[in-house]
Amino acid sequence: MIPGRRRGPDSASVVTARPVLPPRCCNSGGHPSRLLLPVVPVAEEPLVLDGTAVERLRLWRARPGEILTFVDPCQTAWRGRLERDGSCWRVVPFQSLKRNPAGPLRIDLFQALPQRERFELVLEKATELGVGRLIPYQSERSISLAERDARQKKSHRWPELVLRAARQCRRSELPELYTCCGWNEALDMGSRADLRLMLYEGGCSQQMGEALAVSRAESLALLIGPEGGFSDVEVAAAVRRGFQPVSLGPRLLRTETAAIAAIAVAQACLGDFR
Repeated sequence: MIPGRRRGPDSASVVTARPVLPPRCCNSGGHPSRLLLPVVPVAEEPLVLDGTAVERLRLWRARPGEILTFVDPCQTAWRGRLERDGSCWRVVPFQSLKRNPAGPLRIDLFQALPQRERFELVLEKATELGVGRLIPYQSERSISLAERDARQKKSHRWPELVLRAARQCRRSELPELYTCCGWNEALDMGSRADLRLMLYEGGCSQQMGEALAVSRAESLALLIGPEGGFSDVEVAAAVRRGFQPVSLGPRLLRTETAAIAAIAVAQACLGDFR
């Protein structure tokens, strides 16, 4: 990430500051949004959707005539056209997909809040690249959500941006978008993943591809720092929680570029880019 102005001293008091509210999923993503078919379908034969399925269509803001991606009980993905007759919703599956868009690798992206519209770019591209959870956080050198919204309030539009990206790339499940959290909360959430990587250029000798090549992880936590990078205290705290510092190569990347590149590398090594 590009070096920048320090936002505070390297002190434990900065790192351990906690937000008022814990992080929470703010878009009903994940399993509650998964579009499921009640049975294995026959192409072009309509299926009536039950109440749960109809509620999930509301999360997708679906309308009659639209085409969305559904998953049958055998985990085969289908493109299906929606029909409505009064309160009755039907889906007409017409094309099975060779591969399920969900993918085998669960990626949780922890992104320090960047300035300007860079986080919107990260949200869009991470959704397209198959990330399962999107967690913005405030680090020592990042801006806060209040500072971010003071210039131009856009955080309330983030769920809509994720929804549009998920529809565009034919996902059958919305990624979980979380409210902005603090540093400790990000480490707590990330510690549940099989493999935990933090992008860090400060004397790091291990390449990200090398760390992934020896792993069989099914879940991955990616920790992306702000424009000014991580402080020494933050690096030490992350390492204690099981995060491995890794590099993406000799070039210094912007935080949004690093996030997108890291997701692509992970999908190529462990996910569905293979």
